[in-house]
Amino acid sequence: MKILVTGTAGFIGMHTALCLLHRGDSVVGIDNLNDYYDVRLKRSRLEQLAGQGDFRFATLDITDRPAMAGLFAREGFDRVVHLAAQAGVRHSLLHPEAYVDSNLVGFLTVLEGCRHHGVQHLVYASSSSVYGGNTRMPWAEQDQVDHPVSLYAATKKANELMAHAYSHLYRLPTTGLRFFTVYGPWGRPDMAPFLFTRAIIEGKPIEVFNHGDMRRDFSYIDDIVAAIVRVSDRPPSSHASFDTAQPDPATSNAPYRVFNIGNQQPVPLLEFIDHLERELGRPARKRLLPMQPGDVQATFADTTALARWIDFAPATPLVEGIARFVAWYRDFYRT
Repeated sequence: MKILVTGTAGFIGMHTALCLLHRGDSVVGIDNLNDYYDVRLKRSRLEQLAGQGDFRFATLDITDRPAMAGLFAREGFDRVVHLAAQAGVRHSLLHPEAYVDSNLVGFLTVLEGCRHHGVQHLVYASSSSVYGGNTRMPWAEQDQVDHPVSLYAATKKANELMAHAYSHLYRLPTTGLRFFTVYGPWGRPDMAPFLFTRAIIEGKPIEVFNHGDMRRDFSYIDDIVAAIVRVSDRPPSSHASFDTAQPDPATSNAPYRVFNIGNQQPVPLLEFIDHLERELGRPARKRLLPMQPGDVQATFADTTALARWIDFAPATPLVEGIARFVAWYRDFYRT
């Protein structure tokens, strides 16, 4: 297969591209290499892809409509894995325009490219953030997602709606994946595992929101990528038993699906910090703070539907995943 992976210099993008290359696919990667976080880390991720099979990279912004149209016209992709986006809840409070540009305009250029050039399947990143203020746990794809608590979450729900429109109008097979707190080697510097590890090593306090009363469904990167690739191999078709009188929001009479993709085991934040302390051999200095705007107290993925679809089951225990992340961090930053 010839596959476009957007956001290839990103955390999930790099790992996904590697997995596809290792199994023999041809991968074209794009990324705008913006400075939302350290560009050196992004370039180092790209170095991991160099020489790994049939891989080509282009610095390209998904909001550039002519450039994206040209890319699709030249390359003739079989599939697209769309992972490029402006991420981060806190950042969306200060820079909302970036989320409209990247997550809405950028997603439209991807949809248009897929529509006009016969792409067999578009797999795209949604987020557990779409569940917003919903306190019913675990979160299932059939739950309400109409009360986002951040603009980031709103743009991700908008992506699902845009994808459905294209699946309905143009019969473009699309699958959205709602990621739950992905962590692991080469992870994002704005995420808690990275922030906590750096602060503990440097002897600085870590910011613990909601006074530590939080739970997260931490999902290890290898498990997530395995699911992404297997999902890409199964384009959806119209759901034969779809009931338009009682529509299931995760399926459709169009070739459309949405799945949770998580670990199914929410962990108290203080327990996660405890595992980090043990792996690092140092105590954390905790600065307990109130809940931050746009955040939620807990996340918990019901992945029953994904298990039925691709026989998915996460395989990496938290302790093992933390050990791998810390080992990578110490090696990469020479600490």
